[in-house]
Amino acid sequence: MHAPKYIFQGNPQNRPAPEKCHPDSPTELEPYIADSELIEAVNLAIFLKRPLLIEGEAGCGKTRLAVAVAYELGLPFYRWDIRSTTKVQEGLYEYDAILRLHDVQTQGLTPSINPKTGQPRNPQEPKDYREFRPLGQAFQSRDYQAVLLIDEIDKADVDFPNDLLSILEKPWKFVIRETGETIEANQEQLPIIIITSNKEKGSLPTPFLRRCLYHYLRFPSQPEELEQIVNAHYQQKQQTEAIEIPKSDLVKVAIAKFLEIRADKSLFKHPGTSEFLDWLAALDHFKSKPYPVTALQQQKVIPYRDLVFKLRQDWQNSDYAPS
Repeated sequence: MHAPKYIFQGNPQNRPAPEKCHPDSPTELEPYIADSELIEAVNLAIFLKRPLLIEGEAGCGKTRLAVAVAYELGLPFYRWDIRSTTKVQEGLYEYDAILRLHDVQTQGLTPSINPKTGQPRNPQEPKDYREFRPLGQAFQSRDYQAVLLIDEIDKADVDFPNDLLSILEKPWKFVIRETGETIEANQEQLPIIIITSNKEKGSLPTPFLRRCLYHYLRFPSQPEELEQIVNAHYQQKQQTEAIEIPKSDLVKVAIAKFLEIRADKSLFKHPGTSEFLDWLAALDHFKSKPYPVTALQQQKVIPYRDLVFKLRQDWQNSDYAPS
């Protein structure tokens, strides 16, 4: 097995020069902090050409990982959001038979234009009426390995993961029955597939798990880890919105208070990284002056608790709510 062409280093500053990036690569800096174990998991998935299944609580950064990988490596990024009714074929392509019938009936009038080519559609050419969806787009990538995010796979029905396996294994191809085309992925540039799960419906099928690499993305529980996330987040904010990083004393106290909240076993849903960053932003510049550090440190009541708690039971918790 050859060494992989792409190696993820977990550092968004290592992005290639713009001319080396695919047009479908993310263009906005993704301030993602990946630890050594997660970096190794991503690179193992690239090396073994296997999907990487990421589990973890909501808000811990599962979805943003795929964007970070695509951004750093300059690769095309495609996202497939899974719903309870999603079928595998929906991720491959869509075929608009109604539009084709319309064009047949209106021939001789103003022809419909294919927005991708800028040319009139031809009802005698069925390929003009098929459109590749995220998984199909990833298979189409030839010069670059695509990064495909399959988000929240556990929302689909029980058959979906195993149906997906029939596509994500050799020979890595599928047939478009309406056009007769066989679409086959480049065996040397197979997509980098990152799948997320919140385990909403219990465990995924064993055959599917056996095919994937697995990584549990834990919430950063050490103050130093959250400080790294804050610094990376605000470095981007400084470039795009000219927002200064909050004062270090406010950051340290906010982190300590937030970790104290997460340690509360009585909560029904513990806040995640996104809640923390929103809360810190409100503490720092929601009002004309930052929230007083001493008050935040000493009081039990949580300011702006609307940002921290997302369930009524937690929002009304007497320990954190005003009496």
